[in-house]
Amino acid sequence: MNYLHHKPFNTKHNHYYSQYQNIRLQKLLLLHSLLLLLLIIITPQALCNVHHHQPLNSHNQTTLRPNLEFLKLKRIRAHLAKINKPALKTIQSPDGDLIDCVLSHQQPAFDHPNLRGQRPLDPPERPKGYENKNNGKMEMESFQLWSDAGEECPEGTIPIRRTKEEDVLRASSIRRFGRKPRHVRRDSTGNGHEHAVVFVNGEEYYGAKANINVWAPRVTDQYEFSLSQIWVIAGSFGYDLNTIEAGWQVSPELYGDNNPRFFTYWTTDAYQATGCYNLLCSGFIQTNNRIAIGAAISPRSTYNSRQFDIGLMVWKDPRHGHWWLEFGSGLLVGYWPSNMFSHLRSHASMVQFGGEIVNSRSRGYHTGTQMGSGHFSGEGFRKSAYFRNLQIVDWDNNLLPLSNIHQLADHSNCYDIRQGTNNVWGHYFYYGGPGRNVRCP
Repeated sequence: MNYLHHKPFNTKHNHYYSQYQNIRLQKLLLLHSLLLLLLIIITPQALCNVHHHQPLNSHNQTTLRPNLEFLKLKRIRAHLAKINKPALKTIQSPDGDLIDCVLSHQQPAFDHPNLRGQRPLDPPERPKGYENKNNGKMEMESFQLWSDAGEECPEGTIPIRRTKEEDVLRASSIRRFGRKPRHVRRDSTGNGHEHAVVFVNGEEYYGAKANINVWAPRVTDQYEFSLSQIWVIAGSFGYDLNTIEAGWQVSPELYGDNNPRFFTYWTTDAYQATGCYNLLCSGFIQTNNRIAIGAAISPRSTYNSRQFDIGLMVWKDPRHGHWWLEFGSGLLVGYWPSNMFSHLRSHASMVQFGGEIVNSRSRGYHTGTQMGSGHFSGEGFRKSAYFRNLQIVDWDNNLLPLSNIHQLADHSNCYDIRQGTNNVWGHYFYYGGPGRNVRCP
């Protein structure tokens, strides 16, 4: 509206009318000034757009952007309010993480309609043949950066890595935050996901165990990751894939840095709508007050020097049927309730161990993202990454060595794998690689 160019009615010098018009004009100018003042107070961006209106098209939507940004931020804050639970205590980690000590019964798992009102279960029976060679001494060791200073969460609480606004902003959308890309299919080699794994299939599996060597591989693109993990799998590789996953990963998009972090994942529909990393959605029930899922692992292995590995075991509790997770030596982290799954409700049909990276080819050639130590398997101990003491759990809750093992390195010029067996390490393998090199263009 342009109040300065109103055309008056044709009144032929009517003196009173002219006075009336002047008063009316003054009121309108005052109103206009007040409106502009309000715009300045409420939204500075909106004022900029009053004087720079441009037609809306696919390239220029400046007038809509402030409102869209505001709505996006509002949605992010609502999402954070849902997943960041009230804390009894907050611990500052040296890497910038905030670890909230949340009452056990208030953790995100119990937001799930199938789990609402429940309480965490008591520890399950461990598989037969399970040995805690350190007699529990390792429980006193610190595996994570946030607990290095000696602080811990009180009994009755669990440590949860606090999610920040910038974490969600890095994701492609709020809905996809904390989830794997929907197109991930474990039997496909053409979607940018590359593997070096060993696997067993063809029988019923009730768990898996291994020691995994921890490194800090270089990830060259924000939207790529490098991980080493155990997969417990059931169903087909179509839309009904069920997986439970645990290990360590470097993921700049998810965590905002290049630290290797302890992580978990689950899905019951091939990564479409169910499941997530860590505790970023309801599902996994944590019972431990000393391990923060998603927090940085410390120490790590160093090339040609000290090696560090973590013990991981996932197994199905024979009594209640839930899938439990153990970290380190004897530290029970928590469990995935069996009623969250379809196929995994009974047992797994495949178990995999190994590494995975994402190759986005964002620069037009193969990524330089490293797997494992960033060195090929042939370099061996202290130089290559490894898995050792690979075992599975059978129908009678026995921990057994692997048999009928297969291996897959779908881009062996970039990342490869080499197996072996001995009396100390049982079944083991070295794996990994640098990514882009002369043979991997």
